[in-house]
Amino acid sequence: MTVLNVDLDKMINPHFDPILFDDVTNKVFKGGRGSTKSSVISIQLVVDFLQDKDANVLVMRKVANTIGLSVYEQIKQAIYWLHVESLFKFQKSPFRIIHKATGTAFYFSGVDDPQKLKSMVIAQGYVRWLWFEELAEFSSWSEIDMVRASFTRKVLPNDHRVVTYYSYNPPKNPYEWINRWVNEHQGVKNWHIDHSTYKDVTIPGMLSDDYLEEIETVKKNDPTYYEWMYLGKVVGLGTNIYNMDNFHSLKELPDDDYLLHIYFSVDVGHEVSATTCLCYGLTRKGKIILLDCYYYSPAGKVRKKAPVELSQDLKQFIDDNKERWRKPVRRMTMDSAEGALDNQMYRDYGIRWHKVSKLKKVDMIDRVQNIAAQGRLFYLDTNANKIYVEEHRNYRWDENTLESADPKVIKEGDHTCDAEQYLFRDNERDFGLKY
Repeated sequence: MTVLNVDLDKMINPHFDPILFDDVTNKVFKGGRGSTKSSVISIQLVVDFLQDKDANVLVMRKVANTIGLSVYEQIKQAIYWLHVESLFKFQKSPFRIIHKATGTAFYFSGVDDPQKLKSMVIAQGYVRWLWFEELAEFSSWSEIDMVRASFTRKVLPNDHRVVTYYSYNPPKNPYEWINRWVNEHQGVKNWHIDHSTYKDVTIPGMLSDDYLEEIETVKKNDPTYYEWMYLGKVVGLGTNIYNMDNFHSLKELPDDDYLLHIYFSVDVGHEVSATTCLCYGLTRKGKIILLDCYYYSPAGKVRKKAPVELSQDLKQFIDDNKERWRKPVRRMTMDSAEGALDNQMYRDYGIRWHKVSKLKKVDMIDRVQNIAAQGRLFYLDTNANKIYVEEHRNYRWDENTLESADPKVIKEGDHTCDAEQYLFRDNERDFGLKY
């Protein structure tokens, strides 16, 4: 047993005491961003781990490639906060944090294939704690329960029980499985469900003034988005997708700021669908500005442009903007499903576009809403960019799909919307998006 020389009362907000000290085996932490719920789970897991020389912890997210910059670093950070880093060996291939003296460890895994985890073997000791982080990323309770049951059914020595932690931010859509699921587990024996927000953070200095100022900006710009993002409320989707008051028009680039990089993003059409390429700039102050827009629609045209012609158009558009802005091109993004135009441009000019890893539509849209609510989304008021404003103003959910777990947008006049979503998804780190 390791003696800790830290004051946990200065690290864990009192709000969480009831759930942490409850003798239940299923602990659900939900709520808004900035509530410190993930940090609390990490600290508690490290503290408990150090009291049992035979225990292991299994930490999971839905997709394996999200582990390195999330739960792995979260546990590592908790270890450093507790000043016990000398007791551990940190390993990244595979992700594992091993206790030097006992050989037990924090194991990290994606649940891309739940069947693989069912047969997972721990050589030293037993798994005593599970943590499913970002629960809303999973597609159903069944894929979580398949993994959970593989460990909870085992009999542990000394009357120990497997304790499972779950953490997530509730989706906006009330029809998402997880919003229904959590309501069904309210008051169920052996379950404790906690809801927390940044307002529950009462330890001084834990949230920076800059972060609190950012929250107030979002609250002012988009109260509904604030309620969802920071209060963790299930606000619903509405019909209109974007609040256009948060899309700011510029006659020219601001005098008190300057561009760092430029970016390009393409949504490729086909026989009856438009092709668009957007050029954006990221400024030193974090503004994201639509600089220029290429838009070609084949609608009503007898002869449609061939891929080679679109290739020529996009090359000219890229060259013109590189010449105009004289800033390095940071990334060029394209729909992951598009092959023809990408191959054409590679053959013609040696240009290879980066294929975006798409998410559910509601999650792709959220990246744009996030930046807009922060007051960081701008567009130059030019003729070329008018189609962007028009499409975003008219962008709507299909009302016939709103009462479902996978709502759809109306697929008309959405090309600049799609291209923008690809860009934001593909450059989350550059744009300060934390997911």
